[in-house]
Amino acid sequence: MISSYSANRAVTPPCVRVLGVPVHVVDVREVLQLMEQWICARDARYWVAVTSSHGIVEGHKKVEFRAILESAALSVSDGKWTARAAARKASCATKQVRGADLLWGFCDLASHKGYSNFFYGDTEEVLALSTRRLTERFPDLRIVGAYSPPFRELTPDEDAQIIHMINQAKADVLWVGLGLPKQEKWIFAHRDQLNAPVVVAIGAAFKFVSGRVKNAPPWIQESGFEWLWRFVHEPRRTWRRAFVYGPQFAAYVILELSGLKKYE
Repeated sequence: MISSYSANRAVTPPCVRVLGVPVHVVDVREVLQLMEQWICARDARYWVAVTSSHGIVEGHKKVEFRAILESAALSVSDGKWTARAAARKASCATKQVRGADLLWGFCDLASHKGYSNFFYGDTEEVLALSTRRLTERFPDLRIVGAYSPPFRELTPDEDAQIIHMINQAKADVLWVGLGLPKQEKWIFAHRDQLNAPVVVAIGAAFKFVSGRVKNAPPWIQESGFEWLWRFVHEPRRTWRRAFVYGPQFAAYVILELSGLKKYE
């Protein structure tokens, strides 16, 4: 039942550090509770980082990117191995928040509660397909805007116009899919200019929702080998994540969890 998302006032979930980077141990339902709480309160602006092993390694290696993740109200585990590492440190069950699952879940909630959405990032084609699939599933869903920015550095005028366009739409949630770390840097740089109560960095979620990238079967997702599924289907886009960041994350985490090295 959709109303169960807000049946109880959400409580900020526990936060641990994986390689020194903050990770909240939380599931999709708990994130939805917090998002609704923030939308209803409208007392501040919040942003959510949906982070995989790639983001953890970036935060571990680069102090400035770790500071960006520190500024997020929530930094949640998109990848299964990140979720498992965080759960191990928190001594609790594994909790994962895939970006596409969060988007589908919120749109379900929003279609019943009237919350509005703005989509920013990816390509025009992917955004159009995502919008169509979501509104087909949820006819009452309010999508108040969608924009695919140029794949280059924006001029100051273009940047200001985009922020104005987003703010004029008055969305309750702004979904940003520019890829990591670009999306997190963009949100951090513009967080004081954006009026949306909630901003979510969701990586490749638009591609999954649009159907351009097929979801891995549940058993592959659960096994933790979704990264391999992504590589097989998008080798050019994901090879670095699969064969550079993935092994680095595994090596660092093994050292940390075994107590051989601390990254706090």
